[in-house]
Amino acid sequence: MKRFYKSIPQITMCLMLTLFILSCNTEDVSTTQDYSEASLYELIEANTSYSTNAKAAPKKGAEPIAAVAINAGSFNELVAALMYVDEQLDAGLVDLFLNGTDQFTVFAPNDDAFNALYGALGVSGITDLDAGLVLQVLQYHVTTGRRASNSVVPRNGMRTIETLLPEATFDVYPDLSIMAIGNSANILAADISASNGIIHVIDSVILPIE
Repeated sequence: MKRFYKSIPQITMCLMLTLFILSCNTEDVSTTQDYSEASLYELIEANTSYSTNAKAAPKKGAEPIAAVAINAGSFNELVAALMYVDEQLDAGLVDLFLNGTDQFTVFAPNDDAFNALYGALGVSGITDLDAGLVLQVLQYHVTTGRRASNSVVPRNGMRTIETLLPEATFDVYPDLSIMAIGNSANILAADISASNGIIHVIDSVILPIE
């Protein structure tokens, strides 16, 4: 555990260096969003907002999923969870969402969601939890492909979302609620576009176990 905390500055520096390089290589600087001082809601407003009438996924954003999460400032605990499983299990999740070209849809719990989970479990942070369990929880929040709100939220009934965690699904309802295996959540904002996927913000960390 001490090794993880000691390595956080180095990992963070590597991430920020990579983001700097990516920003320098952007072909059209004028079209690149500046997220460094944007609040989460300004970030959402800059992208396509949730709409049941959406016809297609929003255009690809300028930054990868990991960069959007880091720069938004409201997903610090999610980023810490990704770094934790990478450090402990060599899972490669940070690289996947920072440099990967495959498309993913992430149901991203904000910091309030993680803090509520820590309080319910009686722990102080993500490193108090088993890394293998954290990895499963993270996989449960991701599905393959660019799935915009019109592909996630049904007009009627429910829609089942298959996740990266084998044989683990959750259901989404027209009122933006999510019924997971172990608890429930709500979609707070949708269709935040990244270059390698889409982010939907949720208000709880959904659990793949009862």
